[in-house]
Amino acid sequence: MMEQNFKNHSRYVKGYHFLLSFLILTGTIGAIFNFYHSWSNANHYNSALLLILFLIAIILFWYVRQFPLKAQDRAIFAQENLRYFTLSGKLLPKELRGSQIIALRFASDDEFVMLVDKAVTEELSAREIKSSIKNWREDRYRM
Repeated sequence: MMEQNFKNHSRYVKGYHFLLSFLILTGTIGAIFNFYHSWSNANHYNSALLLILFLIAIILFWYVRQFPLKAQDRAIFAQENLRYFTLSGKLLPKELRGSQIIALRFASDDEFVMLVDKAVTEELSAREIKSSIKNWREDRYRM
């Protein structure tokens, strides 16, 4: 497994991000096409049900990803707050946004406290925080 850094830290699950999204997208387009053409005859009940099922699949596809990410975010907030407290004796500043805390998880202990202060004072974006990390700390659990 190659070393994780700013350029390669994003992860994709091929079956979910590519295959399933493609199948849902093509199925939805086909269902819309089928529903549109069913208006010419009297029986559009089946095409309406198919379209509804694909719309439900889109909603499920979205929330199946979002709910675990929110749980992971909460765990990251707690971990990074504990890490900051261990290193500095204080809780994370309230001015930090969630995206900043999530980006800070990649910073090594040596630069973590300094980067927290810099993120607050300079209002750095998550991308700016990640790009300013010198010693990358891997996170192979987040998807």
